[in-house]
Amino acid sequence: MRRVKIFSGSSHPLLVESICERLGMSPANCELKKFSNGETSVSINTSIRDQDVFVVQSGSSKINDSVMELLIMISACKGGSAKSITAGVHHVITVDLHAPPTQGFFGKPVDNLHAEPLIARWIRNNVVGWREAVVVSKNPGGSKRVTSLADALKLNFGIVYTDRRRFRLNGSTMLDTSGYLDGISASPVDSNHDLPAAETEIEASADALPGSENSPQRRSSQRSRVQANGVTDGTSPANRPLNGYLGSSPLFQSSRIDSQSPTARAPPPRSSISSSRENGGGTDGDSVGEYTDERAREVITGRLIQGHIVDDDHPSPSLSIMSSSVTALPADALGPPQIEDRDPMMSSFYSSTSANQVDQFDAAVASDEEEEGFKNPEFEHTVTLVGNVKDKVVLIMDDLIDQCGSWIAAAETVVKKGEAKKVYCVATHGLFGDESLEMMEKCQCIDFIVVTNSYPIDSERTRASSKLVVLDLSNLLSEAIRRHHYGESISQLYQHYPD
Repeated sequence: MRRVKIFSGSSHPLLVESICERLGMSPANCELKKFSNGETSVSINTSIRDQDVFVVQSGSSKINDSVMELLIMISACKGGSAKSITAGVHHVITVDLHAPPTQGFFGKPVDNLHAEPLIARWIRNNVVGWREAVVVSKNPGGSKRVTSLADALKLNFGIVYTDRRRFRLNGSTMLDTSGYLDGISASPVDSNHDLPAAETEIEASADALPGSENSPQRRSSQRSRVQANGVTDGTSPANRPLNGYLGSSPLFQSSRIDSQSPTARAPPPRSSISSSRENGGGTDGDSVGEYTDERAREVITGRLIQGHIVDDDHPSPSLSIMSSSVTALPADALGPPQIEDRDPMMSSFYSSTSANQVDQFDAAVASDEEEEGFKNPEFEHTVTLVGNVKDKVVLIMDDLIDQCGSWIAAAETVVKKGEAKKVYCVATHGLFGDESLEMMEKCQCIDFIVVTNSYPIDSERTRASSKLVVLDLSNLLSEAIRRHHYGESISQLYQHYPD
């Protein structure tokens, strides 16, 4: 192309050479060096006056130096009277930003290209049985990216979610996100205990409604129905059992003397239900006991200790650490058990309020905290797999691979718990911090690691890995440069095309 100059930063010269080769040109001549005090020096050794200049710089292990080098190169090109600079002055081209809202911080147009079409094409051409595969997100933050790939390939998708347990001295287990519920009293009280006046007035007003559960007409019909099935109404306070703890569901509490908690009612005999159905009768709730949700079978839970799946009978590290402290306390200090007698309605309440407590979800912060939790031997995580992956190929998808803890945990979950037959770890950017690539290579539950060459990977590490597959982004970037230079639309670069 005429009147175009492509400069390469020091982070990824191989990618720039591949881009220029596809465009039929060579990288522009520039000299990059550092002085003895670490200062970056950039010299543009070719004329760029009235030229379209493209500066290509990727991330690297020395990201601060790479960013400063990019800024200095942009400043040098501005001083050379370049017509336009596509890197950070007139236009920005990126690939799969970790946080897409970052585009809003630029004062110039941003084209955030996606590697998804390239990855989808590779899957169709190289993954055996991909039509029956399942795309899985290893955390909630990547669900949008996973569903996008699943829709493009017309596949099912799933999610793996990990949550850290917190053990208290009384033996109860609470989620970290529901910590603000710890203040709820758990002492047993009699069901005849007077509730606050405001709650009594509200319930009294509700009783007056014709359609309410506590209206006289409804109560009389319920008593007659229960007595017809051979169960006493239990309206006497002496015969009514305790409601439990204050933490029980409000649906199971009542301040009326003549009302009975549903938990105190015994189910009707199975023979009476059968005879009632044969006679064409029965209540509306008769079919509830026989209803089964098939989707519940696709939810599998497991235990993670130091980032690895363990058996259900494996001793918990948290309980082992606390055992000495617990045995030293008097028996009455532990309080009543709160797990066995917890109302299932209250468990749902905990889940709902825990979810509502989180106002914002930062995927990057959550991922970092998760990785740190995997390294701590005192923490145990509960992992949940949602989706049927049995005897199927699993594509675990995210935007980058930095630390490997969550990837290995997700792979072990889908293989050991979900019984998947093959696992592909797929991402756009392969950062592979520390020894993550080597650890993923040793993991028996991971079959392939698929990334692009958007980030430089050491050649020795690449040769040493038998599972690593690197996809070339040069075709995508070179086409984006060509279309931008000639003023053509780049919308087609986001579309999926059949092979």
